[in-house]
Amino acid sequence: MTPGLWRSRGERAPVWPGRSWPLGSTWSAEATNFAVHAPRATAAWVCLFDDEGGEQRHRLTEQTLGIWHGAIPDVAPSTRYGYRVAGPWDPDQGLRFNPNKLLLDPFARAVSGDLTVDPAIFGYDLDEPAAMDTRDSAPYVQRSVVVDDRFDWGEDRPLRYRWRDSVIYEMHVKGMTQLHDRVPEELRGTYAGLATPAVTGYLRDLGVTAVELLPVHQFVSEPALTERGLTNYWGYNSIGYFAPHHAYSSAGDRGQQVTEFKQMVKGLHEAGIEVILDVVYNHTAEAGPLGPTLSFRGLDDRGFYCRGGDGAPGAPFQDTYWDVTGCGNTVDASNPFALRLILDSLRYWVTEMHVDGFRFDLMSALTRVHHRVDMNNHLLMAIGQDPVLRHVKLIAEPWDASMDGYRVGEFPPPWVEWNDQYRDELRDFWRNHTSGIRTVATRLAGSSDLYLDDGRSPYASVNFVTAHDGFTLRDLVTYERKHNEANGEDNRDGTDNNRSWNHGLEGETDDPALLGVRRRQAANMMATLCLSNGVPMITAGDERGRTQGGNNNAYAQDNETSWIDWRPDDAWLDVYEITKTALRLRREHPALRQRHWFEGRPTIRGGPKDLAWLHPSGREMTGDDWHDPNLRAIGMFVSGAPLRSPGPRGEQQVDRSFMLWFNSDWLPQRITLPENDWVQTGEVVLSTDVRLPVGTHVEAGDRIAVGRRTVVVLREV
Repeated sequence: MTPGLWRSRGERAPVWPGRSWPLGSTWSAEATNFAVHAPRATAAWVCLFDDEGGEQRHRLTEQTLGIWHGAIPDVAPSTRYGYRVAGPWDPDQGLRFNPNKLLLDPFARAVSGDLTVDPAIFGYDLDEPAAMDTRDSAPYVQRSVVVDDRFDWGEDRPLRYRWRDSVIYEMHVKGMTQLHDRVPEELRGTYAGLATPAVTGYLRDLGVTAVELLPVHQFVSEPALTERGLTNYWGYNSIGYFAPHHAYSSAGDRGQQVTEFKQMVKGLHEAGIEVILDVVYNHTAEAGPLGPTLSFRGLDDRGFYCRGGDGAPGAPFQDTYWDVTGCGNTVDASNPFALRLILDSLRYWVTEMHVDGFRFDLMSALTRVHHRVDMNNHLLMAIGQDPVLRHVKLIAEPWDASMDGYRVGEFPPPWVEWNDQYRDELRDFWRNHTSGIRTVATRLAGSSDLYLDDGRSPYASVNFVTAHDGFTLRDLVTYERKHNEANGEDNRDGTDNNRSWNHGLEGETDDPALLGVRRRQAANMMATLCLSNGVPMITAGDERGRTQGGNNNAYAQDNETSWIDWRPDDAWLDVYEITKTALRLRREHPALRQRHWFEGRPTIRGGPKDLAWLHPSGREMTGDDWHDPNLRAIGMFVSGAPLRSPGPRGEQQVDRSFMLWFNSDWLPQRITLPENDWVQTGEVVLSTDVRLPVGTHVEAGDRIAVGRRTVVVLREV
């Protein structure tokens, strides 16, 4: 008798009918339920593996609304499994069923083992792509794991920091601690390592409120990358949307990674730090039509991926994927199952793993309906209505790999966005290539041109100068050209639009004068970032001079190129101190992190304007000033008496006023402090100008010299 079929006389076979929900494997003491979505399949098997690799197949005989399901008794947690699915083989119609290929469970809570590149992992014959490959892929692919994910969360609760109080630190789980001498060696590069006091104490001391982790969903390296002897370090090649990447676990890959991840989140929360995940739902590791068959392609290729014929009534499902991600495929978020998977995954990470928010990679790709961007699409609407998801932090990378996918400023509330226009303008300003001081001022004040018209607040702009993709801050002031030779692509990869400046010499130097200029420029950009209206995002290690040797696309560099060097000998600790000071000022003064837009008028009758832009001569900027192509210095007066935003009980908030001077000119500027009735005396509280040290007192009407390429912040005494 075939396992899984009903026996006569009412006896039960090893596979019980089970239920069609929840999807994935659900363990109980009596039996483990398996449910997998494969609506066009003709047969499905659960394949259980013992510790020696032996396989036991159990046929699923129940199908409900396209979901194959069954329960198998006496399956213990940590058991490894996969699926095999049979059905039509017709790639031109998006049908790629091949029972010779072992498939990961899309809803697996953990994944074990590593992917080995072998011809058997491809569903088609490499010599004849239209033909099915009959080799067994099981020896070469990863296994799903049955998980008992009970965990004592204690008093852990969401921190729910307001956006205007948030400071984001983008980091890589492994790269943060792999070289950290104060993290126990066995925990370096792991989830557990991030929760050690050496890391949490550092982040708190710096002023960080949230870490944004590069992808931690289970991912694999691209076969072409593996063949070059490299690995996908960043992790933007997901294959398991519910499973923490097992390589970051110090305890093992048979479900221990789930517990360790939860313990990391709990530890970060205890330190007052939120956890935001960088999630990659726009494509999968199965790549284009000639990519491997690992999971989704073998279960529902036609439904899960956008096809070349989509959007044209009656058009065939050609063997062509519609790709706006640059990775070979695009997940069709308008498909009911793909939509369900994304929403279930998000809710799982919030409710079961206690994360605080998400940054969506290439979010525009997920807004597509019949290939066109639609801000009323099902995914955005569903998230906005979901009682769990609408209250977490939601960050869009508001573009994809196509021209029409660039949608900065267009995502609806409650979304906030990575603002690359802030990045580009600030880089240009500090290298003296700005398109105009007016645009720079707009970015400093929160980018009202992008977010005011649809009712969003300044915090809708996540401001950044660098991110994982591109030069580090140190490299931004050290290199004008990318140096990506180590990636094995003849330096063709990575952007050429770096907007960087090497200050006259390409690469590192021991020249103290040149090094001093570079460090000051890095400090200028960090201070500007931390004190701009909006949400600042710092790339891990920038505050201490991390370098990638000019590599601006280090996605394949799982080595010291990418890891943070914690040794003090080459750390730019002066930049660290400026960053820490700027974040402290931001934290202590609500005037520097306001909820409402500046209006350029008094908040009370007879008071100062809430925001005034100052010319170096001491007057307010005029229309002609805004169009002066040679103006490279500007003052920003922010009034604290009183603030436009009320306090938590409706009380009027009063803070000290600030005057911030930004001089990107190659010459010093003689600044006249305006005569006024509101601020008579000020003191320097942050400065990258050694001639105006912190503690210097000034009076209204004074003329002060602000050094070339410097930031000086004055606070009302």
